[in-house]
Amino acid sequence: MNDTKKIGRPRNFDADEALLAAMQVFWSKGYDGASLKDLTRAMGISGPSMYAAFGDKRELYLKTIDRYSDVNGCAPIIAFESEPNLRQAVRGFFEAVINYSTDHENGMRGCFLASCAATNVGEIEGVEARMVNAINETDTRLAKRFDAEKAKGNLPADFPSLARARLMFDMRQGYVFRSRAGWKANELLEDIEHRIDMIVSA
Repeated sequence: MNDTKKIGRPRNFDADEALLAAMQVFWSKGYDGASLKDLTRAMGISGPSMYAAFGDKRELYLKTIDRYSDVNGCAPIIAFESEPNLRQAVRGFFEAVINYSTDHENGMRGCFLASCAATNVGEIEGVEARMVNAINETDTRLAKRFDAEKAKGNLPADFPSLARARLMFDMRQGYVFRSRAGWKANELLEDIEHRIDMIVSA
């Protein structure tokens, strides 16, 4: 008896690299401006292969947002969490944001979420939920570090952890916006000490 079911061919491309290539196209051209031809050419795969691996254009777009949020978007947070000294940790956070925004290896400046995904909130199903989740997760992770410092006695018990976490995130977005407008890293670093004071002052 012959098995008439089609056996899927093994992928002959790197799915993660293809996803990063698609993200760069969306970042450069926006969701509406990125054609399927643009995407498949950049990803180095055929249309059927794209659909099989990632779904339609919308699903591919959502996967690029997830990919960015899970890896690239976390660099400043990792810098903040890994430095024992709180003041240096805040500095590391801002420096990572500035470096990433002004000197990205793919040539794009700013942040994929702020520069691209945020423009599709309310227009593409699934984007808003991902944006809200990314913001809330960032606030929570930053606030957790401040809470840990309070538990150690390095910050007063009434230190507003969540409020300062949100302030850090908002400052981050300001850096991203300025970098996209052409500000250089050395210009963005000029007032970093003042910003650190605003974050860590009791």
